[in-house]
Amino acid sequence: MSRWRTLRPARLPSWVPVLGPALFAVGDALLVNGLTPGLPLWTSLLAAVVLPLRRRLPVTVFLLTLPGMYFSFVWLAPMFALYTVASRRTDRRLLAGAGLLMAAAQFLPYPVTSLALDRRQTGVDLLDAVVVATTPIAFGLLVRTRGELAGRLEELTRSRAREDRLLADRVLATERARLAREMHDVVAHQVSLISLQAGAVQISTEDARAREGARTIRELSVRTLDELRHMVGILRAAGADTEELTPQPRLSDLPRLVELSALDVTFEDACDPEAERPEAVERAAFRTVQEALTNVRKHAPGAKVRVRVTEDASGLDVEVRNGPADAAVPAPGLPGGGHGLVGLRERAQSLGGTLRAHATDDGGFVVRARLPYGQR
Repeated sequence: MSRWRTLRPARLPSWVPVLGPALFAVGDALLVNGLTPGLPLWTSLLAAVVLPLRRRLPVTVFLLTLPGMYFSFVWLAPMFALYTVASRRTDRRLLAGAGLLMAAAQFLPYPVTSLALDRRQTGVDLLDAVVVATTPIAFGLLVRTRGELAGRLEELTRSRAREDRLLADRVLATERARLAREMHDVVAHQVSLISLQAGAVQISTEDARAREGARTIRELSVRTLDELRHMVGILRAAGADTEELTPQPRLSDLPRLVELSALDVTFEDACDPEAERPEAVERAAFRTVQEALTNVRKHAPGAKVRVRVTEDASGLDVEVRNGPADAAVPAPGLPGGGHGLVGLRERAQSLGGTLRAHATDDGGFVVRARLPYGQR
């Protein structure tokens, strides 16, 4: 079944739209006039022969097809020509004049002296002329309008895709800046410990070479901290992240987050509260639950939620599953484009883990993250 869905209709050769109408017009001329030489046949064939030029010279070709319509009552060539004029020219006065000329060529007989004086027949002929003249104009305007709408839709699609890419890039830049800030906390803490240990060695040792080495280590530590704070300051000044360098949430803060979420949440924590884990992993777990609960508030108001956090020797597993939205609870109407999950996936990948999010069969949604510890 999927194989048939991937099939595309074959495109016609480029010569078919150009020469096809001309061939039909030749057949029309021969059916109406036969093979008898004369003015009706020549004017009909002229109308058919000039049709391939209708895209370059639509008005000229249309005027050249009118004699064939007047002298021999052929229809196809003038209708193709008038359709091209309507689809390629926007001047309404030109279209009105072309329609009147075609209606006159259809209504007036050849010769004009044979015009019927019967009111009923005259009315029928006039109505027939109006229909014959307005039909190609209507189709031409329809095709031109459809082309304009398709062009605008394509432009809007490209603009929307460009905005989505820019927004996704902005989300990624913001998340990376936040990760840099969090790494500042970790690295600054470790480098500060190195500096303190080097200072202690510098004071306690009697070896001159050891004191010199400790002093060098301490100077390098201080320089590293200054450069790290400088880079984080640049990120904040650029507007990537405006939050203060405050202590970040940990796994132990999840119960408080669930309590403040104002949702029907069942929280299952199978982790050892006394175990030591990498700070980046705990922060990633907290942010995953936080973003998932935010998405539930946005897209599934009133849904029941289950938050489950488990661990093994190699890492944390976080799962946030919600059921379908409660129809009785009004939607908050908050904006959301799924970019929060992009940041979470970036965070998980930076730790060597994975994040998967998808809809469930019961109309809900599930977010699963695997956050490995690495070297503890």
